[in-house]
Amino acid sequence: MSDPAIYTQDGTVDHTGKPAIKAKTGTWRACPFILGNEGCERLAYYGMSTNLVNYMKYRLHQSNAVAANNVTNWTGTCYIMPLLGAFVADAFLGRYRVIAVFSAIYVVQGMTLLTLSASVGGLRPTCHDNQCHANDGQVAVFFMSLYLIALGTGGIKPCVLSFGADQFDDADEYEKKKKSSFFNWFYLSINIGALIASSLLVWIQENIGWGWGFGIPTVAMAIAIISFLAGTRLYRNQKPGGSPLTRIAQVLVASIRKSRVLVPSDKSLLYETAEEESAIPGSRKLESTDEFTFFDKAAVETEADKIKTHPDPWKLCSVTQVEEWKSIIRILPIWATGIIFATVYSQMSTMFILQGDKMDRRVGSFKIPAAALSLVDTLSVIFWVPVYDRLIVPMARRFTGHDQGFTQLQRIGIGLVISIIAIATVAVVEIKRLEQVRIHDDYDLDSIPMSIFWQLPQYFIIGAAEVFTVIGHLEFFYDQAPDAMRSMCNALALTISALGSYSSTLLVIIVTHITTTNGKPGWIPDNLNYGHIDYLFWLLAILSLINFVVYLFIANWYKYKRPTGNCK
Repeated sequence: MSDPAIYTQDGTVDHTGKPAIKAKTGTWRACPFILGNEGCERLAYYGMSTNLVNYMKYRLHQSNAVAANNVTNWTGTCYIMPLLGAFVADAFLGRYRVIAVFSAIYVVQGMTLLTLSASVGGLRPTCHDNQCHANDGQVAVFFMSLYLIALGTGGIKPCVLSFGADQFDDADEYEKKKKSSFFNWFYLSINIGALIASSLLVWIQENIGWGWGFGIPTVAMAIAIISFLAGTRLYRNQKPGGSPLTRIAQVLVASIRKSRVLVPSDKSLLYETAEEESAIPGSRKLESTDEFTFFDKAAVETEADKIKTHPDPWKLCSVTQVEEWKSIIRILPIWATGIIFATVYSQMSTMFILQGDKMDRRVGSFKIPAAALSLVDTLSVIFWVPVYDRLIVPMARRFTGHDQGFTQLQRIGIGLVISIIAIATVAVVEIKRLEQVRIHDDYDLDSIPMSIFWQLPQYFIIGAAEVFTVIGHLEFFYDQAPDAMRSMCNALALTISALGSYSSTLLVIIVTHITTTNGKPGWIPDNLNYGHIDYLFWLLAILSLINFVVYLFIANWYKYKRPTGNCK
């Protein structure tokens, strides 16, 4: 075994494939390049996505419901594609190579084509007297670029966070404590990029042009790639552990084949490799747990297994391999409770903006883009991250005795409560807005005399919810994932956002269908002055409350994983 004072003990290697030297690689000496990459990539992503609903509405001439659904469908795809990138990273290429390859797809094909679709004659929509129309070919090019971006982001999203956390050795207690702060500062870098996007770039898109508004994010993405590659010599790299799906399938098949075999009460009799290190590259051994004991049958050695020099992995699996699958099963209920939170969060890029469009956006002679208020959410995160890291955690530590102040599940739960307050605040603002419509008795006003700054609290509160729940999810899914499946589990966490977006789409479709019967305008008409999106917000608040109650039961049941030994 390598000297723990010189080399990392978590199985990481340097860029040449040799064991990583602690004094020359990883920790905060490598992280600035990763955080710089993430900040620029998020600037690119939010720079073209923050105001996307207005581009579709005013340039592609789509209705409110269609534009909102197109945005949430595309956003959902951006958060589903990481399953592909994560599988390739964990099974074959490793995180570093996947980030590099998919980043090239992102900027060279996706972002560049999007910029051309908004700036080059023949590709961009035709506009006369503030009325724009796009032909089928122009719409096709636009959506092709969007979904190429979704493919590109599928390789970056699940790997960058895990790759950054890999820079801290889990076997070193000092480095492990530093890792928790990394998750906070990682999310801060995301929001610094989002801050620039939701302020400067939204203004450029609405006042200078969409060509520039999409072109600048393209340049930012190119800078992101350069930042990432610049740190190559400093990175610690986890070796790919082989297909995680194959290992899961082997456990399922072996446990079914041995369904009639009894599991011994002494768990030490279950099959495990004799070496201190796990047979799975990049993974520590896991202790056997008492839940889901049916799958322990896969690790029971029969007489037929013992006579073989090399056991058939489809008939006999190690305890660590079985516990990998159990870890995934335990994570899934926590994952499911995040979907309603993500549905609430997705309203910020659709219904919040449409609500703001119908409010007074003037400040003197300047007219604030409704999408620009999302920067308040970003500022809220930028405010709360250092407050949480430097003030809340030390204070909480005194009461809880926990190194991080709160357990990961406690942190997530606090954020769920804050999100309920946030969506209830949005509903109250909409009630007040509709009151102003009735008072002035003019339902066709483009904007009613109620300042858009009434939206500030809802953005600020939902930013606080993010710092607790979203960062809590990031840390939870990395920490509780099997070592050789961390990209996959991070991708699983990202699908929360995908399903939240799809759930929002489904909710809008159902609500629109039910509330527009018999010629009624419904809750979400093109002119929101005739609608009742406050009912939609109250519905989300009720669903969030039910979800939180369910979460409490699941969190109380959950058992944290117990790794042992070192990585191979």
